[in-house]
Amino acid sequence: MASKRKANEAGSSNDLRGDVLRVLGVLKVATADQIQRLCLPHLTYRHTTKPTAAKQKEARTASHRAAANDLRHQGQLLDGGRTKRGEEVRILTAAGLAAAGLELDREPEEMGGMPKGAGSSGASHPMTVNETVIALIRPKPNLDLVAGEPPEAVAAAQAAVDASDGIGTLASYATEVALPVKGTWKNPAIGSARADVVLTAPEADVPLLFIEVDNCTEDAVLIAAKFDKYARFFKRKEKDTDGIEKPLWRTRWDVSAPWWYHQVHPPVLLVFHQVGKRPALGQMKKVADLTRRHWEGQRYDGYGGYHCYPGCIPIVATTLPWLREHGPAGPAFWRFGRQGRQPLLEAISNPRQDAALARQRAAERERERRRAEQEAAAREARRPVCADCGCKFSDDRWKAVERRDWSLPRQSHPRLCEDCQSRAVAAEQQAEADERKRQEQERLRQEAEEQAAAQKASGWFSRFRP
Repeated sequence: MASKRKANEAGSSNDLRGDVLRVLGVLKVATADQIQRLCLPHLTYRHTTKPTAAKQKEARTASHRAAANDLRHQGQLLDGGRTKRGEEVRILTAAGLAAAGLELDREPEEMGGMPKGAGSSGASHPMTVNETVIALIRPKPNLDLVAGEPPEAVAAAQAAVDASDGIGTLASYATEVALPVKGTWKNPAIGSARADVVLTAPEADVPLLFIEVDNCTEDAVLIAAKFDKYARFFKRKEKDTDGIEKPLWRTRWDVSAPWWYHQVHPPVLLVFHQVGKRPALGQMKKVADLTRRHWEGQRYDGYGGYHCYPGCIPIVATTLPWLREHGPAGPAFWRFGRQGRQPLLEAISNPRQDAALARQRAAERERERRRAEQEAAAREARRPVCADCGCKFSDDRWKAVERRDWSLPRQSHPRLCEDCQSRAVAAEQQAEADERKRQEQERLRQEAEEQAAAQKASGWFSRFRP
């Protein structure tokens, strides 16, 4: 017991240390507050009676701060400095990254790299990346664990539960993922892209989404240049394990969704956060103008009109405040080239094309229905009519009288329906029987007459006998 206490001097549990490892394994850099909000969101609604917001945060993050301290003593975690707001930042060591990989069931090459400047200069960009992930997941508190708290805290927790759902879980995300234009996943060549976040949540109809975060500190030209790297990465092809050449990204992510059917590249989401001096909305418009060649589709006027995007990158933009307010299911996302904002699933897909294709399929089904009706009417006009009763032939009767298969028996009355043929055959059989009977009777009569004539002749001859 003493050795266990020495290994975990802060007294943390395995579950809490696992929380820290999983969050840092995904996000690479995080505060205790972010770890708590992702893993134990119900704690956000506890300790609300503390006198200040700082003391409330200190109380609700105490467990994860203790777990981080124990991991630091074990050599799996480092203190990474402080944010601009003074919060401690934690980062993993190489041993900690390996332990996090075990917690997340990910191979080392799937863990991603460390963000540039992690733990220094206030970690402004990594913090925005983390807040983006939290805003997309929208962790729901367990209301049972909030019972007994002040009414306003319970009401706030209930509002969070009732709010629209997020997308995926922590395990659905990866950060600092290399996208090699040359080289390998583990050793990408110079000039390769590096996605801030990669989301894979096929259960939420988001099989693959790349996310770039900007604090409005970079020039729009630099942001737009990232899409040149994305385009090169998406176009790179390699042979997969099945020996078939395919886009390199498909060898890592197994993706199937409506937009892939039209040879569109995976979508990229830009999240702007107003930290720097450049206006977020202005940044969006500038990046949209500079990247037009990557996202602009082709107009088709048929079936109500729509655009398709062969070889294009669907680029969607939002702001962190919009994302926090509306979530992925709300009108927080602007697809470059469209008017207004949409929910994420509509923004990354092509609902107008889907609707147009649905109308096209409906029109084709209607044409097929009309063609089938016309063919049926024409066939009905050719259907034979019984020469006796005037009824139309059944399909089986029609097929039988056509006798295209010469192995079938020949019909005796091809101009009659089945019932009339049965009656005609019966009448013919009866007539034949009657004729046979008549002939038999005629034969017997003739025999009787011949016999009587013979007997009479014999009587005459006996009269003249000596």
